Amino acid sequence: MQRSNAHVIVLGNEKGGSGKSTTAIHLAVHLLYEGFRVATIDADSRQHTLTTYVRNRREWANAHGLKVPHSTHFHLPQGRGDSLEKNADTEFEMFRRAVAEVERDVDYLIIDTPGFDTHLTRIAHSLADTLITPLNDSLIDLDVIARIEPDSGALIELSHYTRLVQRSRRERLAIDGRTIDWVMVRNRISMLNSRNTRLVQTGLENVAERVGCRVSDGIAERVIFRSLFPIGMTVFDPLDAEALGGMPTMSHIGARQEYRLLLEALNLFSRHRRTGEHSSRDQRVLAGTV
Repeated sequence: MQRSNAHVIVLGNEKGGSGKSTTAIHLAVHLLYEGFRVATIDADSRQHTLTTYVRNRREWANAHGLKVPHSTHFHLPQGRGDSLEKNADTEFEMFRRAVAEVERDVDYLIIDTPGFDTHLTRIAHSLADTLITPLNDSLIDLDVIARIEPDSGALIELSHYTRLVQRSRRERLAIDGRTIDWVMVRNRISMLNSRNTRLVQTGLENVAERVGCRVSDGIAERVIFRSLFPIGMTVFDPLDAEALGGMPTMSHIGARQEYRLLLEALNLFSRHRRTGEHSSRDQRVLAGTV
């Protein structure tokens, strides 16, 4: 499947509840505030969490007269025919059309994938310029990436998902001579320096060295995201009672700073220059003064 122009960011992990959709919407909104043109595709036809987040955002903004940015969004409904092969073909065709519609008109295309292996998941991964894999900071989630030695964190063997990514990177390199920047993001990081935390960090570092990817700290466990999802807002939106339905908390401010650090680690802005008309306001938004 051919593609061009738009920088494609894929959120991938073969485990649900790792924070893919939350990261996708925050990344999209941040880029919108930076003045970029952004499209989002929800390839998780069963759970469609990103689509729900986008819908909540539009409905809350309309109901409260808020002027907040929105991405061009596509939801891929699940094929419901009797043939699994035909359903897969239908879903692929909808995905292909969505990509073709926006790939030359936006700066960034963000694709949220399901927490299980599908043909569409593999195609999305092969299109990625940047692949973000959020992982809860636990040995259970680390097992999706690799099996490690429980005492030292030494790598025993790579998982199915890691091999899938390796295959996608080889295919991408063969097609256009480019590689996929794979960033594993530690989410729900514990504030305590526990043995589990140290093992996860060591294990991820060993995997990263083996497969040539990067590891970044993500977002700590915060209650604020449970409040933001129903109204579709993000930590990058204006911090006022009208937008949030209540005053912002320290959890909100801390999460915003963590996301800013994560986005800096992704090195996305080396591809596109920010448009000047949004820069001043965006700096104030990110600083919490708007």
